Amino acid sequence: MGLNEAPILFNFEVVSSENFTFIPMSVRFNLDRFGLRISLAQWQLLPLEDRKLLARFPVAEDAEIEPNFDHALFEMLRTHANIEPEWFTPEEAPAWRRTDSVPEGVVHQAGLASLPTPGTAEWAELDPFKRYVLAKLSRKPEGSHDFVPAMREFGLAG
Repeated sequence: MGLNEAPILFNFEVVSSENFTFIPMSVRFNLDRFGLRISLAQWQLLPLEDRKLLARFPVAEDAEIEPNFDHALFEMLRTHANIEPEWFTPEEAPAWRRTDSVPEGVVHQAGLASLPTPGTAEWAELDPFKRYVLAKLSRKPEGSHDFVPAMREFGLAG
């Protein structure tokens, strides 16, 4: 499976990413999947076309599908900023992969937003990437400005 024809962006991200000024969820997914960390400042050092290219990589859990994300990122950062991303060990069993319970962060964010918490069946039916996005948007204790639009876009809120 190769690159997508266009960057992978949810509707709620089109405005919030401000034309790739901020790191899209598809890139965050692949950073987490490969155990790579870059700062917003490092992201913004990359030319717009490179940022768009990174957002075209598949968002599948199988690292064998497109193993070149990490290589592309390293090369781009070396070329344009003379830096390398930071490595970390990816979480083996992140909460978003579980389909038998809704992560506590998602429950907390739904409560902050006065939205009904997704049921376990609704959660299990979500595409894994969408579960990742909601869990990622729910990692901080304060409200996330993208959480409600994501819930709406994923059909979990009216």
